Amino acid sequence: MTKYVGAVDQGTTSSRFIIFDHAGNIVGVDQKEHRQIFEKPGWVEHDPIEIWNNTASVIKGALEKTGIKGSELAAIGITNQRETVVVWDRHTGKPFHNAIVWQCTRTDRICQELVKDGGQDRFRAKTGLPVATYFSGPKIKWILENVPAARDAALKGDAMFGTMDTWIIWNLTGGVDGGSHATDVTNASRTMLMDINTLSWDSEILEILGVPASGLPKITPSSDSMTWGNTRKDGPLGAELPVCGNLGDQQAALFGQTCFKPGEAKNTYGTGCFLLLNTGTEAVQSTHGLLTTLGYQIAGEKPVYALEGSISYAGALVQWVRDNLQLIKSAPEIEELASSVPDNGGVYCVPAFSGLFAPYWRSDARGVIVGLTAYANRNHIARAVLESTAYQTKDIVGAMNLDSGVDLTKLKVDGGMVHNNLLMQFQSDILNVPVIRPQVAETTALGAAYAAGLAVGFWKGTEDLKANWSIHSTWTPDMYDSVRKEKYAGWKKAVDRTLDWI
Repeated sequence: MTKYVGAVDQGTTSSRFIIFDHAGNIVGVDQKEHRQIFEKPGWVEHDPIEIWNNTASVIKGALEKTGIKGSELAAIGITNQRETVVVWDRHTGKPFHNAIVWQCTRTDRICQELVKDGGQDRFRAKTGLPVATYFSGPKIKWILENVPAARDAALKGDAMFGTMDTWIIWNLTGGVDGGSHATDVTNASRTMLMDINTLSWDSEILEILGVPASGLPKITPSSDSMTWGNTRKDGPLGAELPVCGNLGDQQAALFGQTCFKPGEAKNTYGTGCFLLLNTGTEAVQSTHGLLTTLGYQIAGEKPVYALEGSISYAGALVQWVRDNLQLIKSAPEIEELASSVPDNGGVYCVPAFSGLFAPYWRSDARGVIVGLTAYANRNHIARAVLESTAYQTKDIVGAMNLDSGVDLTKLKVDGGMVHNNLLMQFQSDILNVPVIRPQVAETTALGAAYAAGLAVGFWKGTEDLKANWSIHSTWTPDMYDSVRKEKYAGWKKAVDRTLDWI
């Protein structure tokens, strides 16, 4: 009898396998970090082989820790860092190059050329996206232009392209021995290659970018009983299980937070920070610097769209303080430092390490720490680092209110940083709305599990999922409006200092 659903959560800094029961509770988890490869300033890569090996390892690890057999799982869901892309040989399974990560800015020249011929919004009507280094299409173009073996294989039809969900699904379902080459609508919507109105690869954009359609995966709903295939008995699960749930990480969190109605929103505080607002079955084009994206699609139903604000450095900024500045030895220490001072001492940190994402979309920006005086110390810098995530979220909420015509009244939150009480309180203060953390904060993996479980009838419908959702903590605003305005004005001045650096 199947009692559980498993979810692979392939993130920017680590890969995890989490096992959930019918109530949506975590019963088992294993996690492994992978290397961040920085060959040049602004370049970020991952080793796809390392990621697949880590994925197989954490699947085995979670099963061993719990004593649960793979055969006790009803289905497998996948969630992943979205725009990160890999190109590999369909016959050998070997990547032609390291995966190019969503944060990487190496495609800046390609994007500038695309903008010259039609502006930053050249493809927005079809894709919902501005031309930016963030998205997968230009990354594939870069690999084909700079890796001769990949280009030759693509011309012969031997190259396979995909975001990390595609790579994991292909390996889970057999790899070179009949592995399924598939992605879902949410991940495809982040490539800048899919028409979000037709849910198909756009031949005109493919031609402009020089990406052969033969290498692209099949696009499917996010929750689909017509599965992408089964895992193999000789694989890490030791059983044949349907892989039938797949969402990009931020859409998975939207699903896991049960934001199924238009107007419901969530913010995920992970490596980056991503705020999504459900806009229903109509794609709302942003005029204030947000992305129009697929929220999710359940097989047999219309797709659901979302507006998204994307921040590239949130938890990753804390890692930078730990690893590069060495001001702390572990990430949780930053809250202790920040809490030791009553405010930021006039210090602001804007982590525009890869330019600014929403709502600015400025690849010329670079990071700054400003407002330093002899009074400032590492505690003020720690506080400024935490506050930067809240300020960036306020930037996005302001744009979202304008695009949607509805003011946000509460914010559901999830991700690793929601355990930081100082940050969550400051987020509530600066937004002037309640911030609500659910009982299960790992909503990214939970959303992937929900999508897979729905497909096989483990859960009967979205009402079952809503019944699982419960509140763990709520933070309410406790800041004078005049203070809020003064602090935010300082943030906007700091953002101005990042611009036109490159």
